[in-house]
Amino acid sequence: MKTFMSFTFLLLFMISCNLQQHDQAVYELADTEQAIMPVAKQELNSSPATPLPEQATQEVVKKRIIKDGRLGLKVNDLEAAKTRTDTTVKAFGGYYANERFNNSEWESSYNLTIRIPSAHFEDFIAALEQGNGEVQYKAIDARDVTARFIDLETRLENKQNYLNRYQDLLKQAQNVKEILEIEEKIRGLEEEIESTTGQLKYLNDQVNYSTLDLELTKQRAYKYTPANRDKFFERFKQSLSKGWYVFVDFTLLMIKLWPFWIIVFVFRHFWKKFRKNRKEK
Repeated sequence: MKTFMSFTFLLLFMISCNLQQHDQAVYELADTEQAIMPVAKQELNSSPATPLPEQATQEVVKKRIIKDGRLGLKVNDLEAAKTRTDTTVKAFGGYYANERFNNSEWESSYNLTIRIPSAHFEDFIAALEQGNGEVQYKAIDARDVTARFIDLETRLENKQNYLNRYQDLLKQAQNVKEILEIEEKIRGLEEEIESTTGQLKYLNDQVNYSTLDLELTKQRAYKYTPANRDKFFERFKQSLSKGWYVFVDFTLLMIKLWPFWIIVFVFRHFWKKFRKNRKEK
């Protein structure tokens, strides 16, 4: 009996120790969670990390723009405006593609076709507008020829590659027939390459230099100018001469109509005869 009581007491003591250790572990775990929760909440509420910028995988294509414009200026001093335009064109590195002067009773004008480097096109127009002239009209057009430019460059590169291959084949030709056939192909490719190269040069010129059609006009005061007329004796001689020419022309015209006159006379004869017979009846 005494032994049983001792064993029971020992068992209860061990259970009590285990419960104390369990409660202490629970308290430590709760303290740990309370310490961790603020940090976790701060990490959740913080903004996500900025993603790294993606590397550009496509090559930037240079735009090819053709700029054209029309500008009309009304000025008081036409020659001074033309001189100022000449100076402005030279200052911006341009040149005249065409120059025409018109003079009438109502106005005098210069029609100028100007080529200006595209990088200074807008500044050039602004410089013209800052003068003493009054703007009558203004129009600026821009055309994107990038796709056309890329297409021509690609075609030129492909044709050049074909030309190189045919030239290599020409070195390996075994007979005259092969040589002639390959040379004919090479000749056709060379002509196509020259044509494509010319188109590229033309596009480059249009892109690098913009075109402006400029019109400088000055109104003129209307003055009545009587027409110069000959003296009476000269006009009298001209009238006689023209009257004789009219008479000759009329006579010749009547002669040309001789078949018509014959028909008229025949018809008139039968008509009279018909009327005479009708009266007798």
